Amino acid sequence: MRFKFCGDLDCPDWVLAEINTLSKIYEKVSKLTTDAKYAVGDIKASVAALDFILSSATKHRVAEETLSNELQQLGLPKEHTSSLCKVFSDKFPELLDHMKQKSLRLSRLEDVHWRVDYIIGSSVMQEVNEPSVQICLKVKDLDSVETRAEAFSLSPDKFRVLLHDLKEAYKMMEGLG
Repeated sequence: MRFKFCGDLDCPDWVLAEINTLSKIYEKVSKLTTDAKYAVGDIKASVAALDFILSSATKHRVAEETLSNELQQLGLPKEHTSSLCKVFSDKFPELLDHMKQKSLRLSRLEDVHWRVDYIIGSSVMQEVNEPSVQICLKVKDLDSVETRAEAFSLSPDKFRVLLHDLKEAYKMMEGLG
């Protein structure tokens, strides 16, 4: 069966498996701090399923009624579905803003080092008259404090194509605002 909150795809099996646990957690919210039968792993898996449901529903801009119907079809009791969908509907603008801030975020370019190598002579290479562009990018991932180096070499022709494409991309970005 296909669900709108999953982008009109089948619901992942791991989310289906967590629906029952989500139901139990909703029923026992007041007891969670004192009830020892809920393992931390079960709670983390259910939170991951809940995160998936809410983020997917936000991403696909699913209506509250549609999400409610689909979660009930998956086995979440109506009273739990109603409370979850009410929160989803009330917080939808904030969820959407959060998704926009997190989406399309790539690693950040920290530094660029480059050099042009021109080999004058070699006992190994037949042709030595062509320069080579060496580029090293220092990149920082979003979730990391460390930077990593990404090094590569380009022929003069490939470098000209890269430089042209970067200039065109820059012009397009300037046009956007």
